Amino acid sequence: MRAVVCSSLDGPGSLTVGETVDPRPTPDQVLVEVRAASINFPDVLMVRGLYQVKPPLPFSPGAEIAGVVREVGANVKHVKAGDSVIGFPGHGGFAELCVVDGARVAPLPPGMGFDVGAAMGLTYGTALHALRDCGRLAEGETLAVLGAAGGTGIAAIECGKVLGARVIACASSEEKLALCREHGADETVNYAAEDLRGRLDALTQKRGVDVVFDAVGGSYAEPALRATAWHGRFLVIGFAAGEIPKIALNLALLKERSIVGVYWGDWTRRDPKGNARNVMDLVKWSAEGRIRPAITERIGLAAVPDAIARLGRREALGKIVVVP
Repeated sequence: MRAVVCSSLDGPGSLTVGETVDPRPTPDQVLVEVRAASINFPDVLMVRGLYQVKPPLPFSPGAEIAGVVREVGANVKHVKAGDSVIGFPGHGGFAELCVVDGARVAPLPPGMGFDVGAAMGLTYGTALHALRDCGRLAEGETLAVLGAAGGTGIAAIECGKVLGARVIACASSEEKLALCREHGADETVNYAAEDLRGRLDALTQKRGVDVVFDAVGGSYAEPALRATAWHGRFLVIGFAAGEIPKIALNLALLKERSIVGVYWGDWTRRDPKGNARNVMDLVKWSAEGRIRPAITERIGLAAVPDAIARLGRREALGKIVVVP
């Protein structure tokens, strides 16, 4: 089969595309013919050896897929050969074939395309878990989303709107902010050209935002935290800026703010019932047209190294879907 291969942890420039041995499922796994896979920021970190999970070399990146089951292990009963499914292998998705643990495979919802199925799970799962389970976002509250034009950012905008919040999208260019407005943002802030804290204060009449969804980190984290209201919740999603900020804890004390980490992948294993509830809601909202991934590019395997590099430089918009 053809696959994107990471043989050294030197970043996307070291990725190659070529023929590799077809994978075989264990009794607890499913072999999926990949019809679509999506690129996510963990892929950027993984090929640099900076992600929490470090697969043994060589490996293929690609954390979420959609496709058709080719073979099932003896212990897997809920799907069969020929079924259309979504899967979360963690890595291995940028290939023509991928093995996935049976517990991390689910039927593709009726009427959902493979590209949408591959683009929804990680980003929307993270966003809804962050806002509902970690941030306790309530109807009528104000949500600020940093890195709002990325896949997870767009998901946070849409989930925030479904949950009844006023959403302020924050990104680094007018092109990115236009995409945010297309997906429901009520207000926008260009933090490359405007003072982030000042604009958030102005948009909330200095009351502050109730929840910050921060997938960027770096120099934007502290001013966003300072712009939260009494009992504000600051959600730590990731560090796309490349720098893990060091926050003075007195900022949490001053307004009884909470700084909450979000680790969706581990949470799905610890609370499968909670995750199932969120997945059911996401499927329902998708069918109703209330959420839709911002798929901005569809590429082949040969274009994956460049796409991962662009995502690492924060040049990509929305979701990039790989069609092997």
